[in-house]
Amino acid sequence: MIDTGNHNVSHSEGQGFGMLLAVFNNDRATFASLLKWSDAHLYRKDIGLYSWRYDPAATPPVSDINTAADGDTLIAWALLLAGQKWQQPAYTAASDKLQAALIKHNVIRYAGYTVLLPGVTGFNQTSAITLNPSYFIFPAWQAFYQQSHLKTWNDLTADGYKLLAQMRFGEPQLPTDWVTLRADKTLAPADNKPARFSFDAVRIPLYINWAQPKSLALGPYVAYWRQFDRLSTPAWVDVLTGEKANFMLPPGMLAIRDAIMGNRADISDNILPQEDYYSASLHLLTYWSLR
Repeated sequence: MIDTGNHNVSHSEGQGFGMLLAVFNNDRATFASLLKWSDAHLYRKDIGLYSWRYDPAATPPVSDINTAADGDTLIAWALLLAGQKWQQPAYTAASDKLQAALIKHNVIRYAGYTVLLPGVTGFNQTSAITLNPSYFIFPAWQAFYQQSHLKTWNDLTADGYKLLAQMRFGEPQLPTDWVTLRADKTLAPADNKPARFSFDAVRIPLYINWAQPKSLALGPYVAYWRQFDRLSTPAWVDVLTGEKANFMLPPGMLAIRDAIMGNRADISDNILPQEDYYSASLHLLTYWSLR
């Protein structure tokens, strides 16, 4: 999977999206090809997880060996679904191994919560940790629990919803792409990132709706989006200043809005020519989340 909106890099998130879509489309050859490439170029044998980014223009292409917990989660979920759909025990075993590595390297107890760190390094300080709530992939955690019955996945889910209920920042009352959780349990938009409900955080309602359609946890997103006409919804909002993007939701983000707002007739699996990798991925994932 090539990120056409980001200098044609590839990353573990995109590989996970692609592998999921291959399963949903019953495309065994593409799934196997994506997995083979990921294992050859991104897999870290030392920890059993995937490096987050491959840049074909760089030397070496994987210059940052840190991981991305969303990519690892998506790949593990895709492997689990593939193993079940195609009766391939090797895929199921690979998923189990990846899930175990995620728990070992990314899941911690902090400030009374079970949380998923966004990567293996760089997000855990003594006085605070950084979270990315769009990495709370509830349908994957649900599937992992159903497969393994490990309490960790239920704890992540329960505490994920508790944290989201408190990540209602500023006038929009929305979470930001990156959030600081302090040792005293307080939450705030991360200091070193824009305080925006934006391209990452828009995935939160997608995953909530996928796992629990009509969940009360969707309330903040419905309340915010209801203020705008469908085709006049800004792509992001700064929760602290109120500043909004001067461009509207791209098609993939609009598909998420449509799913949450009940406009399901507007969601198809037809990708528009102008859609880049990320928009197309969100568009198709939203379509399949409703199937």
